[in-house]
Amino acid sequence: MTTSTASTASTAPAAPGRVLPSGPLARVRWAVADSWTVTRRYLIHWVREPSYVVWGLMYPMVSVLLFGYVFGSAMVVPGGGDYREFLLPGLFGMTMMFGIGNTMMGVTTDADKGITDRFRAMPMARSAVVVGRSTADMINSVMDLVILILCGLIVGWRAHGTAGETLAAVGLLLLLRFAFIWVGIYLGLRAKNAETAGNFYALLFPLTMISNAFVAPEMMPGWLGAAAAWNPLSSTVAAIRELFGNPGLGGDSWIAQNALLMAVAWPLAIVALFLPLSVRRYRRARR
Repeated sequence: MTTSTASTASTAPAAPGRVLPSGPLARVRWAVADSWTVTRRYLIHWVREPSYVVWGLMYPMVSVLLFGYVFGSAMVVPGGGDYREFLLPGLFGMTMMFGIGNTMMGVTTDADKGITDRFRAMPMARSAVVVGRSTADMINSVMDLVILILCGLIVGWRAHGTAGETLAAVGLLLLLRFAFIWVGIYLGLRAKNAETAGNFYALLFPLTMISNAFVAPEMMPGWLGAAAAWNPLSSTVAAIRELFGNPGLGGDSWIAQNALLMAVAWPLAIVALFLPLSVRRYRRARR
């Protein structure tokens, strides 16, 4: 974390003489206020260092140019259709999943610089750090998604569904991102340093590539296609293609035929597993 990041920690909750609230409602207000303070800290850091956001968008933008224009003429979409309209929903989903790395590195860097220990020593709600981190990442993800959709419109992608279906597709993308935020927080708390976090980050490439983001699973070898079809990313991408009215629908497997159901079920299962793990890990962490 840079010096500017450390300085923004001064926006963290109140000083050590703070009186802890009593009563359930007062504690909820206390937790919400502290969580928003931590959220503001991350947002201020991103405003001061916009390169964080810019570099996060470089990979999907380069992928649009590389796969959409360089390799696009050689790609075949099952059932026919424009490959760029097939590709963009996959890139939307990949960007949401790659957010794991940003969350994980942010959490690990805070721990390395002693910011997490400082928060833990202050009279603040125990949940504020992880909730504040997840809220800031969701705000950042909304901005990323808006920029990517605008880029998609520029290169010729269109959403052919109704306004309600388009909003539902955006909601599914943000639900996927919310689920993987908690994976990133947990892995960031588990990582001993930034190098270890970088090793976790490398695993994102096979996890995102073995999916239906670039190629339909039915065009892969049998075993690989089955693994790609059951990837949570594939369910979200297939569901939003259906809602956006983009090409690439198909597949006879159960998972392919129930993409909308699984686009909700996968993220909820991930949240149910990793949210309590993240909170427990933060409470027990001793760095």
